[in-house]
Amino acid sequence: MSGVSQALKIAVSSDHAAHELRAEVRAWLVDQGHEVTDLGPAVGESVDYPDRALPVAMGVADGRYDRGVLLCGTGQGMAMTANKVAGVRAAVVSDVFSARMAMLHNDARVLCMGQRVVGAGVALECLAGWLAAEFEGGRHARRVGKIVTP
Repeated sequence: MSGVSQALKIAVSSDHAAHELRAEVRAWLVDQGHEVTDLGPAVGESVDYPDRALPVAMGVADGRYDRGVLLCGTGQGMAMTANKVAGVRAAVVSDVFSARMAMLHNDARVLCMGQRVVGAGVALECLAGWLAAEFEGGRHARRVGKIVTP
């Protein structure tokens, strides 16, 4: 397992710009023992990123999923959409340090990456770092509390 003490329920989705990366991420997460729900889209299907981000973000917000992974060309549009869902914090990352800190200090339960920005190797390293981290709470909980949407 990737450093987490138990298997997590993780939802994964992408738009058409990240089909290949989604397949790599899904396979790696399954290999790590996580329960993965792939919310698509089908390969070759052109879709709008907000339509892919909202089901993942809402599933994390309501507890159906422990965490979510959203992939598009840059990760930006996915994060902007996911962050509109109350109770969700989504972070765009392209390095392991940022991925770890997104969880440690910001309790970001949705990770966003761009296939046009990171390759599969970096993406999987970011996932491993993010999954191995747990929210530290303490002074960070106070700060996160100031950005929580009701």
